[in-house]
Amino acid sequence: MNNALSEFIKQLEMDALAPERLLQLDPLIHFIQAKKDANEFIHLHFICTHNSRRSHLCQVWAQTMAAYFNVKDVTCYSGGTEATAVYSMIIQTFVTTGFKVLVSDDTPNPLVTLHYSDVLPPMHLFSKTYDDAVNPSSHFAAVMTCDDADANCPIIPNATRISVTYNDPKASDGTAEQAQVYAARSRQIATEMKYVFAQLK
Repeated sequence: MNNALSEFIKQLEMDALAPERLLQLDPLIHFIQAKKDANEFIHLHFICTHNSRRSHLCQVWAQTMAAYFNVKDVTCYSGGTEATAVYSMIIQTFVTTGFKVLVSDDTPNPLVTLHYSDVLPPMHLFSKTYDDAVNPSSHFAAVMTCDDADANCPIIPNATRISVTYNDPKASDGTAEQAQVYAARSRQIATEMKYVFAQLK
């Protein structure tokens, strides 16, 4: 992991997390711990409405924290109830944090290659529905990252459904506070994913 990312993660203060957030994270911790104890692959599928903002933040930070804490056999995915694109400010937020990012082209839904480790393969991000072929079909956690997806996403078979929801930074789009709001949401998700993986035994 590069120095910028390592320093960012070290500075995340888990002690500042509110008790109600810790309660919401408990089912995700228990799912990962059970898979780890059983020596099974750990598949985490983060789902939001448009697969453009929160679900990608969760996917990237969960995968990064798995690497940071050296938790093996973790693969993180994301999807939506509809496909759009990875929002540009999400990409910029990753770059600012220290990830190495390459956007494939200027198509409406480009492939985003994100490097978080010098030795592990990069993540490949693009917007897709939760049932896209690249996403898992069984034995995974379906983590709902927004209230809308939690309410409107149909039953997902062969999955453990978990709700860990976040406020949408989209509300700041087009304002002077946009970059600050996206950075804050990214930092919140990073801190909570750090907490999740720090609890594993």
